[in-house]
Amino acid sequence: MKPALPLLVLLTLQAALSQARPQSDAAFAAAVARVDAADMSIAVARKRAYPGSDLKVLQTLRAGGNSSRQVVSYQSDGLSIHGLLTVPSGMPPKGGWPAVVFNHGYILPNVYRTTERYVAYQDAFARAGFVTLKSDYRGHGSSQGVALGGYYAPGYTDDVMNALGSLKRDNRVNAGRIGMWGHSMGGFLTLRAMVIDPSIKAGVIWGGVVANYDDLMNRWPRKAPASIPRRVLNLRRDAVARYGTPAENPKFWNSLSANSSLKDLSSPLQLHIGSVDEEVPPAFHATLVGQLKAVGKTVQSYVYPGDNHNLSGNLRTVLDRSVAFFKKNL
Repeated sequence: MKPALPLLVLLTLQAALSQARPQSDAAFAAAVARVDAADMSIAVARKRAYPGSDLKVLQTLRAGGNSSRQVVSYQSDGLSIHGLLTVPSGMPPKGGWPAVVFNHGYILPNVYRTTERYVAYQDAFARAGFVTLKSDYRGHGSSQGVALGGYYAPGYTDDVMNALGSLKRDNRVNAGRIGMWGHSMGGFLTLRAMVIDPSIKAGVIWGGVVANYDDLMNRWPRKAPASIPRRVLNLRRDAVARYGTPAENPKFWNSLSANSSLKDLSSPLQLHIGSVDEEVPPAFHATLVGQLKAVGKTVQSYVYPGDNHNLSGNLRTVLDRSVAFFKKNL
């Protein structure tokens, strides 16, 4: 089997392949021209509003196990973002269902489909009594906007924060009982969201990209393939040219990193990773656990010997632990 590319590399490839969409080249160039890594600052993100919008039903799908499924859209930065909504069957509890924002991992945006992958995970949470909303980040599937990756542009963070805002507006949901789940790149977004907004009551991350920028830039095991267009790779290059490397300007890069704001984390976190994860170095997980404990934060850490990035060898156990964690904390 061909080894998987590291997530940071894949995200740049993601941005490149978004150009395959008709008439997207000019939009992509314009979006790149507006990128400023400083917009990833946690302090800047905290000052922004993320109201979301009412969820608009675009398509009703075949019901899942004890839940309804619908393709919906919501607003994020003036863009129409699509997503998959699942709602448990039956009468909601007093105050509304607890809910989980699902933040998916890297998938090529031009092949991404709302109803592929992660659906079984959402069904498991719906059967346990949680509303779930999986965002199709901008540039993915039928969502508007340009896919620029999650690390040097704030668009994906904005999209998951506005998914949170949209769930809070839904009268089926208890706005005070919402958590976040993230896999891989989605784990990066989940950790960011939790230090940005204390209203997120609990978080679960599987195989998460949960490292600071020094590690993201310097501790991936492979290099970017030559097929990635230079202007995509330049997102990182331009950020370093403007602000210096993490070693040269640690204050700046730390201001962008959720890892440097863990003291502000007000909700419990559960982490899962396979010991032979082929995409995300398990050291990222271990370092975050140590950082959380150092600032006195609540964390549950599970490392699965011999398991991979998708935790496929322990999937039932990981799902059960994740559901139980949200039941306890939402």
